[in-house]
Amino acid sequence: MRLVLIGPPGVGKGTQGQRLIEHFKIPHVATGDMLRAHVREASDLGKRAQAVMSKGNLVPDELIQEMVATRLREPATHEGFLLDGFPRTVPQAVGLAIILERMDVQLDAIIALEVRQEILLTRLTARRTCAHCGTVYNLVIQPPKIMGKCDNCGSGELVQREDDQPETINERMEVYNRQTAPLLSYYRPTGLLHEIDGDGPVEVIFQRILAVLPAGK
Repeated sequence: MRLVLIGPPGVGKGTQGQRLIEHFKIPHVATGDMLRAHVREASDLGKRAQAVMSKGNLVPDELIQEMVATRLREPATHEGFLLDGFPRTVPQAVGLAIILERMDVQLDAIIALEVRQEILLTRLTARRTCAHCGTVYNLVIQPPKIMGKCDNCGSGELVQREDDQPETINERMEVYNRQTAPLLSYYRPTGLLHEIDGDGPVEVIFQRILAVLPAGK
């Protein structure tokens, strides 16, 4: 199964993405993770990215696309993958199409999770992260078993990230609406786009996703 997962901040991409990875036994291809790994390993791509970031600039699409192409050529992704965080823009989607065409590979589906903005705001302001092990909770939809205590490591320090403050959230929403939301119009004509209601219990949402995916994959 070859999937792309998109949606605004707080829509549940992380939760549903993990379920899809486990269900289909496919690797998680996340651009953020790839970028950090290349920089950490000081690969050629990592050095080029670090040179850009050290000047305070965003890593250009061309470099991100090289990282994605390199990852998708690895044997682990030959039977499928879940792309998360890429593409974020229409130009990146065009770049992905070129990459896949050169590999003679086709996507099976693009899953777009959708939730009303007021619900997203409530979810994001309720998100907490364990300061010790990084486990993420949501006080509304996925709280820890004991309020204020991490299920994973037992720490009592669950903190709110700076980018989950209301002002920052609104900025992130604006960026999504401006840069990423146009992907929906780009992908609709392909017949691969499935717009899924992301409001409700986690398992119900997961079943909605499975229901639209091709059978036999």
